[in-house]
Amino acid sequence: MPADLVMTQLRAFVAERDWDQFHSPSNLAKSISIEAGELLECFQWSDASDLDRTVAELADVMTYCLLLSDKLGVDPNGIVLAKLEETKRKYPIEKAAGRSTKYDRLPD
Repeated sequence: MPADLVMTQLRAFVAERDWDQFHSPSNLAKSISIEAGELLECFQWSDASDLDRTVAELADVMTYCLLLSDKLGVDPNGIVLAKLEETKRKYPIEKAAGRSTKYDRLPD
């Protein structure tokens, strides 16, 4: 499903319920954190989580992220791609491949 269709449906869902009044950037950021905690809870005692529950929580996190990007007037795909380019510079393949080391601790 194209991203613009997802945003169109999210905006309509929010508008139909008059929920935009509650969607300040700070409230959306809080909601992302709350939902991320619920996603993490899926893995609290085991790496083998219930897939349906995990997907539902992931969808909640993504929904709030998309709503926040919309509220801030930024393109979610654009900001992810820009961050990816920045991260590529921090983690060049020849230094970072196969390592989980933070960029400032990679070998020279």
